[in-house]
Amino acid sequence: MRIYSEQKETKLVEVICNCCGKKLLVENGFLKEECIHITHDFGFFGKSDGTSHVFDLCEECYEKIIAGFAVPAEVHEREELI
Repeated sequence: MRIYSEQKETKLVEVICNCCGKKLLVENGFLKEECIHITHDFGFFGKSDGTSHVFDLCEECYEKIIAGFAVPAEVHEREELI
């Protein structure tokens, strides 16, 4: 969950893991910890048709979730980190 300031220039104030509730480190409007931010718009043929879901997961919760996958997530090394 992301919380932004209500000032003229919108600034990131806080990020909270939707799974465990951990507050992640935010300094001067920048997230300083690893975080998985997910935004998904559901289309047709499911229970959530026409809705959008947005949430954040800390790295620890993400690791716990993918550890339980029946088919492992694909992991690739990146050459550039920009």
